[in-house]
Amino acid sequence: MSGAAPDPFAKIRTATNAHRARHGCGAYPYDNGPLLAALAAAADARRILELGTALGYTALSFASGALDATVDTIERDGEHVRLAREHIAAAAMDHRITVHEGDFAAVLPTLDPGYDVAFFDGQAPSPGLHTALRGLLRTGGTLITANLNHRSTPDAVRKALFDGKSWRSALVDESGETAISVKL
Repeated sequence: MSGAAPDPFAKIRTATNAHRARHGCGAYPYDNGPLLAALAAAADARRILELGTALGYTALSFASGALDATVDTIERDGEHVRLAREHIAAAAMDHRITVHEGDFAAVLPTLDPGYDVAFFDGQAPSPGLHTALRGLLRTGGTLITANLNHRSTPDAVRKALFDGKSWRSALVDESGETAISVKL
């Protein structure tokens, strides 16, 4: 028996990698959609926020794990928005997943606070975006931060996640790529 969970959206993950190779863009799908689905289920999430849609792989993963949740996902690349919306509609989840087109900093202030789960997977995290995400999460909400080992990730983000004052955090992989944090 394999220890890996089946990935119902593996084809979209593969399509995203193929798109990146053709398009020359930064659409890297997160490498563990089943983990994100399990985290959304464990959090009993009703509202999920994602920064970095790419072609919709992780938004679909979250929605599949939290069957009663809505997902707001933000993407600035118009072609990625179009393809994500197509994948989401093909999976019959377009009534639960909204793809917002625009820069994170422009879209975040338009959203209402109270998210149960937030996921940052858009390039290297910045202190300003992390502060905005904290404000949108409910107390006890879960923040998943990817790309922590990117060279351009500010030390202030790591310090805030692991100082024990604002978040209870743990790394989920040996490479230090992803942290799971609970808002205190």
